[in-house]
Amino acid sequence: MELTILAVSFTVLLLLGVPVAFAIGLSSVATILAAGLPIAIVFQKMVGGMQVFSFLAIPFFVFAGELMLYGGIAERIVRFANSLVGHVKGGLGMSNVLGCTIFGGVAGSPLADVSAIGSVMIPLMKKDGYDADYAVNVTTHASLVGAIMPTSHNLIIFTLATSGIASVSVLSLMLAGLVPAIILTLCNLAAAYWVAVKRGYPVRPGGFGGWSAVLAAFLASLPGLLVVVIILGGILSGAFTATESASIAVAWALLITTLVYRSLTWSSFLKACAKACKTTGVVLLLIGISAAFGYFMALYEVPQKTGELMKSISSEPWVIFLMINVLLFVLGTFLDMAATILICTPIFLPIAMQFGMDPVQFGIIMLINCALGLNTPPVGSVQFVGCAIGGISVGQVMRTIGPFYGALAVCLLLVTYVPAFSLWLPGLFK
Repeated sequence: MELTILAVSFTVLLLLGVPVAFAIGLSSVATILAAGLPIAIVFQKMVGGMQVFSFLAIPFFVFAGELMLYGGIAERIVRFANSLVGHVKGGLGMSNVLGCTIFGGVAGSPLADVSAIGSVMIPLMKKDGYDADYAVNVTTHASLVGAIMPTSHNLIIFTLATSGIASVSVLSLMLAGLVPAIILTLCNLAAAYWVAVKRGYPVRPGGFGGWSAVLAAFLASLPGLLVVVIILGGILSGAFTATESASIAVAWALLITTLVYRSLTWSSFLKACAKACKTTGVVLLLIGISAAFGYFMALYEVPQKTGELMKSISSEPWVIFLMINVLLFVLGTFLDMAATILICTPIFLPIAMQFGMDPVQFGIIMLINCALGLNTPPVGSVQFVGCAIGGISVGQVMRTIGPFYGALAVCLLLVTYVPAFSLWLPGLFK
């Protein structure tokens, strides 16, 4: 009875348009009242969920990403990407993919990625004769790589969500995301090139500018790119912890945007602070409330019952993993990324582990599925931003999204069914 109330109330509230955090909290309170338990349990679990040291990394990673967004790093990365691949067929599309990938690694946020790179590349591509739907699709799909890069705060959220289920280190997740990020980039490049050739997009006049131009553009963007090297190098060398690395990322972002590039204005700094505070507040609320929601899911054995339902359909691991992917993708279209991670991890991680999947591999699969949800209506925050920049409707973009969805699906299936893609690099540092 209580489980029915939990599920039905949560679903109804979401359908009514209630914000996810409030929907989770109200459904938890309704379940408590129905079960006749003290309502203080909800608040105890909320406070307990937020009292985790590693959570401190989230506001710092978010702040670092916002500083990168407002600090003029995107333009230098675009110039570097364009000097490298701008001369091939549909070169601006290829440059867009590389630019989004590189900036995603620096900022760690798909939304910041599409905002920064999209505001530069989408108008430029439209000016050079590229269709708006192509420009938006390339940008929004390439930006998703930011979700699995070392500077992504979603990695921290996943480690928090695994508490009590499995032991997953932040470092292992950071390393696990690098190879899938490369695979995702290659898939996006293939899709961008295929569509560009099919539509007959132009080649950049003048051809390849030479390796000297590539080197000059690379050196100009290098200070921004070093943030990933500093974070991973510092953690692997033992100079600082994964949580401390987030504050190092903020310090480095401030250093290069104020002293090296000198592009961060006071008003931009205040905007970065305000957005970082807003995002941190939302994530903190979600983490606290989801801790209470997760308590009830564990109390009423939701993972076990879900696993039994899946096993009644098939006992083959590859079928189970496929069902998990489908469910994560569907839920990701309705829920924000952080909410999907916090709600779905306690349900699906035990099932995946039961069928032989490593929790680190599951984490990367979870993040890729959540990233796909950012580019799918009705939530689709990344897609909405891209459409707003491109001056095109979501419906027009969705009509030609097939090749790009296909590229992401190929990447997801490779990471799901070939564990080495996500586990090889973390295994080297055990």
